[in-house]
Amino acid sequence: MVMAPCDEAPGGAVPSVASNPPGAPLDDATDAAAVGSTDAASTARRDALRGTALKRFNRGVRRAARDGGREVVLVLENINYPVNVGSLFRIADGCGARVVLAGTTPDPTTPSAAKVARGHHVHLGWTRTDDVVATLRDLAHGGWWVAAIELAADSVPYHAVAYPPKVALVLGNEDHGVTRRALGACHAALFVPMLGRGASLNVHVAAAIVAYRALFPSEASSPST
Repeated sequence: MVMAPCDEAPGGAVPSVASNPPGAPLDDATDAAAVGSTDAASTARRDALRGTALKRFNRGVRRAARDGGREVVLVLENINYPVNVGSLFRIADGCGARVVLAGTTPDPTTPSAAKVARGHHVHLGWTRTDDVVATLRDLAHGGWWVAAIELAADSVPYHAVAYPPKVALVLGNEDHGVTRRALGACHAALFVPMLGRGASLNVHVAAAIVAYRALFPSEASSPST
């Protein structure tokens, strides 16, 4: 399916493809035994957080993300299965994202969707649109970079993009993908490389991968020893 990009991206420029690789290999001198060290200090550092400590940790993460000034919107066009809708709402909660429902996508209040979403749909901001193209254009005019997660003639790998602060991701039907009309209202199309025999990932898995990349585009650090 060929994508016809919009005339211009928010701010007048389409984000560029990154020239540097998204990550670097471990230093050759890294000692595997050191990485797997089980000394008392490292063991204490790796203890799983629970209760008050976990809440405090998550509050700090949310503050840091807000300070970064990055936002994501998920636009769900013709998602067929309520279970996938529920999973996408749970991911939206994790990303602090708003959700827009379009086409035949079922409401998150359906029993199976609500169960998988674990009730997060209750407090998340979500709306439904009768015209997905108009909604995508409105987002673009409002300063959002709009990208479909879809295999198109000019799709680029999700990790090779310099993401702007405001990103709207369009997710399409599990079998037929994003519609041609919606693709035509996007600035770009992104894909997650598949290295095995499968042609694609589940829609909610792909959404999570790209959404978190958009929110945290360059947070890599060297492994501690």
